[in-house]
Amino acid sequence: MVVGQPEFVENPENRCPVILLLDTSSSMSGLPLEALNDGLSAFKAAVIEDEQAALRVDVAIVTFGPVQLIQDFVTIDQFMPPQLVANGLTPMGEAITYALDLLEKRKTAYRDNGIQYYRPWVFLITDGAPNRDSPWQQAAQQIKTAEEQRKLSFFAVGVQGADMETLRQIAPADRPPLLLNGLDFRSMFQWLSDSMVRVSSSTVGGEMVVLPPVGWGQITT
Repeated sequence: MVVGQPEFVENPENRCPVILLLDTSSSMSGLPLEALNDGLSAFKAAVIEDEQAALRVDVAIVTFGPVQLIQDFVTIDQFMPPQLVANGLTPMGEAITYALDLLEKRKTAYRDNGIQYYRPWVFLITDGAPNRDSPWQQAAQQIKTAEEQRKLSFFAVGVQGADMETLRQIAPADRPPLLLNGLDFRSMFQWLSDSMVRVSSSTVGGEMVVLPPVGWGQITT
């Protein structure tokens, strides 16, 4: 008899993994973090309305300022949106590397338990620039390699004050970073939830599904 991890025995659905890589450095304190917390609640509320997506969208939250695993992977039906607190600097490179390692471990768990999964999304949100000693160039190369090997899809969103030039060097050339309109995290997370619902109802291994980011962000030059 094959015995698997309880979460996969109880819910053997395909998984649509997404890591929210969130800047919680001191500069995000006040209204930005309040809006981000509100957006996380809206994300759960939107995805859970779709019965299939609620069982398939597998979310983890990694924050940086310092790097912390706030929420390990859990399906949306089990997800409890946290109340994030701002603190510290911006170890962006370390956070990206941590998130990529976390994702590889999760994919191993899927394979070990016979779970099929869609191409993972890593979704970075920041309002600043990496610390001077942060190895963000190394992290950017890791992202480039993973994208080329179709191991994940990386998205970057800058909040007002973000170093968009650095984000352009981190994000894939064909998916440049977007500058969030004001603090409209709610619209951004609605878009993310709509995209996740669409992905979770598609065929595993099929063409990548990404909705156009209408209304909530813009490409800067």
